[in-house]
Amino acid sequence: MEDALKKYSIETTDYRVGQDNVQKWGFDVHNPVFGISAGLIIFFLISIIWVGPTTAKEVLDTLKNSIIQEFDVFFMWITNFFLCFALILMISPLGKIRLGGKDATPDHSRPSWLSMLFAAGMGIGLLFWSVAEPTAYYTNWWGTPFNVAANTPEAKSLAMGATLFHWGIHGWSIYAIVALSLGFFTFNKGLPLSIRSVFYPIFGDRAWGWLGHVIDIMAVLATLFGLATS
Repeated sequence: MEDALKKYSIETTDYRVGQDNVQKWGFDVHNPVFGISAGLIIFFLISIIWVGPTTAKEVLDTLKNSIIQEFDVFFMWITNFFLCFALILMISPLGKIRLGGKDATPDHSRPSWLSMLFAAGMGIGLLFWSVAEPTAYYTNWWGTPFNVAANTPEAKSLAMGATLFHWGIHGWSIYAIVALSLGFFTFNKGLPLSIRSVFYPIFGDRAWGWLGHVIDIMAVLATLFGLATS
C-alpha cells in the first residue's frame, strides 16, 4: 500500500495549494468553501432565531432522536471498525511510516506531544462530560442506554459503559484515523491540509473541483456543529 500511495503527491497534479484562495482585508480564505459554509451557518442561525427557541428545540430533538434510532447500530459498528483499523495500522508495516518524510524530526519531545494530545482530546471530557454524561444516563435525563430503568444498578453500569465508549479508545481511534490521513497527505505528499486531500487517491483531480468543495463544506459544518454540541 505504501508503494501504491507514492504516486499520489503534489507533483502528480496540476493543482497548487492555495490557488483558489481569496486574499482580502487580511484574510486568506478558500473560495467557494468559506463563503458557502459561512452562508449555510448564517442561514441556520437565522432560521433558529426566526422559528423561536421552543420550536427549534422540538425540531432538533426530533431530528436527533431519529438519527439515533436509525443509525445507532451503524455508529457502533463503524466505531469498532475504526478501532480495529487503527490497531492494524499500528502492527502493520504502514505503522513505520514517518509523518513528514524519512528525514523528518519531531518539533517537541514525546512527553510534550502526549500532553498536548491528551489535553486536546480529553479536556472537555475530564472537566465536564466525565461527570455530566454518566449522571445524565443514570438519571434518565437523556434516556438510559438500552432503555433500562433509571436509578438502578443496571442503569449505573450501562451509563459508565456508554461514557467509556464515547471517551475511551474507540473515540481516540477516530481521532487517530482522521489525524493520520491529514498528516500523511499533507506532510508526506504536499497536498492541502483539508479533508478533500484524503480522497485524492480515489477521485484524482476531481478532488479539487466541486466534489472536493462539497467534501470540505461537509467537514466544516460537521466540525463546527460537533464543537457547538460539546
